[in-house]
Amino acid sequence: MPQYHPPIREMQFVLHELLDVEAAYREMPRHAEINRALIDQVLVEGGKFCAEVLHPINRSGDEEGCTYVGDGVVRTPKGFKEAWVQFRDAGWPTLACEPDFGGQGMPAAVGIAFQEMMNSANQAFTMYPGLTHGAYDCLLAHGTPEQKALYLPRLVSGEWMGTMCLTEPHCGTDLGMLRSRAEPQADGTYKITGTKIFISAGEHDLVSNIAHLVLARLPDAPAGTRGISLFIVPKFLPAADGTLGGRNGVKAARIEEKMGIHASATCVLDFEGAVGTMVGEPNKGLNAMFVMMNTARIGVGVQSLGLTEAAYQNAVVYARKRLQSRSLTGPKAPDKPADPIIVHPDVRRMLLTQRAYLEGSRAFAYWLALHGDRAEHHPDEDERKASHDLLALLTPVVKAFLTDNGFLCTNLAMQVYGGHGYIRDAGMEQYVRDARINMIYEGTNTIQSLDLLGRKVLGDNGAKLRKFGALIKELVEEHGTRDDMAEFINPLADLGDKVEKLTMEIGMKAFGNPDEAGAAAVDYLRVIGHLVMGYFWVRMARIALDHPDDDFYKAKLAVARFYFARLMPETAGAIRSARAGSASLMALDAALF
Repeated sequence: MPQYHPPIREMQFVLHELLDVEAAYREMPRHAEINRALIDQVLVEGGKFCAEVLHPINRSGDEEGCTYVGDGVVRTPKGFKEAWVQFRDAGWPTLACEPDFGGQGMPAAVGIAFQEMMNSANQAFTMYPGLTHGAYDCLLAHGTPEQKALYLPRLVSGEWMGTMCLTEPHCGTDLGMLRSRAEPQADGTYKITGTKIFISAGEHDLVSNIAHLVLARLPDAPAGTRGISLFIVPKFLPAADGTLGGRNGVKAARIEEKMGIHASATCVLDFEGAVGTMVGEPNKGLNAMFVMMNTARIGVGVQSLGLTEAAYQNAVVYARKRLQSRSLTGPKAPDKPADPIIVHPDVRRMLLTQRAYLEGSRAFAYWLALHGDRAEHHPDEDERKASHDLLALLTPVVKAFLTDNGFLCTNLAMQVYGGHGYIRDAGMEQYVRDARINMIYEGTNTIQSLDLLGRKVLGDNGAKLRKFGALIKELVEEHGTRDDMAEFINPLADLGDKVEKLTMEIGMKAFGNPDEAGAAAVDYLRVIGHLVMGYFWVRMARIALDHPDDDFYKAKLAVARFYFARLMPETAGAIRSARAGSASLMALDAALF
């Protein structure tokens, strides 16, 4: 049976030593009173909840799954409803929400840390409040005063939940093709008709009402994505005071039978004249929904971060106790019939790969969340703009790079177990199955790569990328003369130079042939991912060097050395592949595949 222990010390290292969030928040009047003691209290209490309430129902929830009982009714697995009541009553849904609507007002970086622990403990459960928080963000940014007054306090408290309804049977990411219709009514509402698929938390028994955020077209809407509007469509029609009235015209037709996250109710929803109200402006719904989508993309990266932590913890425990063969350099446990497999070089490679991506990803995700706070609450407009640009640039990277690595790492954890990893009893195969979806939903990782290269880099001639490059150059200038930092600084500086040249080369090629950008995008994102991760490993190594006699920092330094020696070199192949161009991909006629 898998185990999970919240990595409080690792989280504290990132939040307090690497990012110094207490000092960062003193610059923001909104969060000026946030201090280390308060943050640590949230981490400890949140960790207890995740380990003691959510983790014990992760395995049983996977085995039982959600159940469609007919007539649009979906039941969550045993224990989920009780866990939700405890989650709600403890106030966890309110953690990072606005006090004006009943929230605690904690910063996003603290919320991300709690999300990580929830995902380690139970990703399927975490998706319910995760989607709700995305709906909250969208309505907070674009809702009318009436919509905010009605929905936000109930979403924040956990009395109601929310979803986002984008995908339809004939279109996935290409939302310009969607067909759902919105007919205006005399009272200012709209009748929504259409079918949405793959709707996470689309129907369940955890709360009394679900607020669906739905993309649909007005009768006179222009074609493509410019003709999409956004509507809020509740499961039950509420009065202005929140009292629930009759059932709305939205119903689950079935739940999807999935490879993983079985306890997350992924539904096909039929809207048949369902009553909704518009969110934002007509034909600008996609822009409003992007608030929710970007929140979700960062959240999906954190899902894989959480799974990687849980899988790694169990793989280490197994590697220490599993006896198999002798060390190539002689017995390490001569009193036993074989040595523990942790002495074998390739087992160490697998464990260190997981740990390097895990700790680098945690630093990246928390730092990005901190920039989310700065983008919203820093008093200086230039600082807000700089953080907003970094957030826009790196959101596709945190989604794609962390989920690619999360699937790799959960597979490596399963491999450490050998044949036992393939057996359900060990629990590793669930982490692999759950991790696989993270590379697909909220925009496949190819879509994220195209977004990064096409929109975020080439779209502004590299302006946002240069802002991140400036951080690297600043780091290199600060520590480049230290002999003990050379093994970390030099590879990062070299990769930074190569990224500048690669970006310019791809941009020039794509100017003449847009397929060149499409051919290079996935490799390009891998390279940028390593540039970001290398930046954080340099910073973490610098801190570790200042504590030579402490085992925690000794381990940090060893993992940093492994990352630069074994993982960053992947970029050489990715750069070569990105430069290969589109010719070898596009030359074969489609009929010959």
